[in-house]
Amino acid sequence: MKYPVYNLYMNLVNIKDLYVEYQSDKGILGKKQTIHAVNGVSLDIKKGEILAIAGESGCGKSTLAKAILKLEPAKSGEIIFEDKNILNLNRHDTKEFRKHAQMVFQNPYASLNPKMRIIDILKEPLQVNTKLSNAEIEKKVEEKIELVGLDKSCLCLYPHEFSGGQRQRIAIARALMLEPEFILADEPVSALDVSIQAQIINLIKELKDKYNLTFILITHDMSVIKYLADRVAIMYLGEIVELGNTFSIFNNPKHPYTKALLNAVPKFGRKTNKKLLTGDLPSPENLPQGCKFNTRCPEVMPLCRESVPSITALNERHCVKCFLYGQDN
Repeated sequence: MKYPVYNLYMNLVNIKDLYVEYQSDKGILGKKQTIHAVNGVSLDIKKGEILAIAGESGCGKSTLAKAILKLEPAKSGEIIFEDKNILNLNRHDTKEFRKHAQMVFQNPYASLNPKMRIIDILKEPLQVNTKLSNAEIEKKVEEKIELVGLDKSCLCLYPHEFSGGQRQRIAIARALMLEPEFILADEPVSALDVSIQAQIINLIKELKDKYNLTFILITHDMSVIKYLADRVAIMYLGEIVELGNTFSIFNNPKHPYTKALLNAVPKFGRKTNKKLLTGDLPSPENLPQGCKFNTRCPEVMPLCRESVPSITALNERHCVKCFLYGQDN
């Protein structure tokens, strides 16, 4: 195995003021509208950590993940990897970058070619990106399929012959084929049964611990985050509104949106009077003025509707974007 060993406190990727926008033709009278998917995200990804990005559906989590891998074009900003802005890479250099970063998609069936056998799906990354012989490639394929808990006898089968959990294991094996430095996992367990979810979660944790891989975990499931993540970034309407280590986020949440997400986690056997989030996520075509959360915030102030809060560092491991903390209001 060639997986590198990293210091947890070193940065692997630095995202600076990233914006991603789309043009929609579904506006009034057919006029084009701008969809603001990612709005000025700045984020450091540490080597050897699992960084979770959490938020409601439609908040921009998946778009951010795809932009990091150049699967979605960015309007502006920087994504620095090995002292290079990957947004400026040419086709050849982008191909080289993809050897270092891979993605596990939400739907394991849709992300696997139904007309290809598993052995061919797993061979493809090595055939395209390396000069290994066929025998060497087949050996690596067998290693990776066994690494994710499947027998090599399944390599001659097709994706439809597997369960959802087995397909997700195959998708993870494909992501590991080039021995990347980090993996983006987009809702890797949301399409699976609960019992299978636990198996995939444990597999991700085992791979991270064994090879010191870096994972970016995209999810709305706070219980998965609590078990897996080292740090958590809370995302709302394309912005990071709170960032901290997992213990701080779960035991001392600061942003009203973070509190609402945690209050929504079922607590069996307990009665709670904590308020849950009300109202729908505003349309990304027409973002609210001021703080983006002001239309749903239970602690909203007049200032929140007029100005955009800056990021306040509560300590070296926890920061929040809210007028309630450390800002003149």
